[in-house]
Amino acid sequence: MPVEINLNSRVRIQDDVLFQELQGEAVLLNLKTGVYLGLNQIGTRIWQLLQEDGSLSRVMEVMLGEYDVTQEKLAQDLLDLVGQMEKQGLLVEAG
Repeated sequence: MPVEINLNSRVRIQDDVLFQELQGEAVLLNLKTGVYLGLNQIGTRIWQLLQEDGSLSRVMEVMLGEYDVTQEKLAQDLLDLVGQMEKQGLLVEAG
């Protein structure tokens, strides 16, 4: 049974995922499955930070410094988005 992703998790973007940014928003496309996901400006920023090292705690730290949001709200939104990305095969939890 897979471990649920939490704020201490590190994730890895799947090799077959294409990222295309346009005017601050982005689309992710899994070339193998054809699954795609549109991201708003905040989701795009999260994806960019995940590309750097995959650390959810680091994404939280950076985002709290950049956006006027409570830690609780950001944590919930981050875990929801990452969970959705994982279900759609766009990223996986790294070991």
